[in-house]
Amino acid sequence: MIGQPVPDLALPATGDQVIGFAELRGAPFVLYFYPKDNTPGCTTEGQQFRDLHDRFARLGCRVFGVSRDSIKSHESFKAKMGFPFELLSDQDEKACAAFDVIRMKNMYGRQVRGIERSTFAVDAAGIVRAQWRAVKVPGHAEQVLDFVKSQLGSK
Repeated sequence: MIGQPVPDLALPATGDQVIGFAELRGAPFVLYFYPKDNTPGCTTEGQQFRDLHDRFARLGCRVFGVSRDSIKSHESFKAKMGFPFELLSDQDEKACAAFDVIRMKNMYGRQVRGIERSTFAVDAAGIVRAQWRAVKVPGHAEQVLDFVKSQLGSK
């Protein structure tokens, strides 16, 4: 994905919105794909992006969380966690397929299809400039912020 234009997709988002990736051009943004709302790792990851949100915003960079959960689930998760960024619903897996984040994973001894925790940093021209796959949550949001600060920040 690095060096490729972000796919021209639009996804339903919290706040009764539809977010089109093409419409985000003009400023950098981060898409972090996570497996499921209200699960321990996903909650921690979202909290870390939440806690750094002001620093991303000062760099002119928006942050979006993406999973296959419904908008109703996202609205509840966002409110419960106080996320200042939007969550995008990819129930038909169009973005998941475009970013190649669906994997077979072991869950309690059986194989299940799910999102591999992955993050993508996109520059103001809509080009993917960094990707992190098979993300380990501790320190990840800070790592993404450091990349944005050094490579994509506009302020």
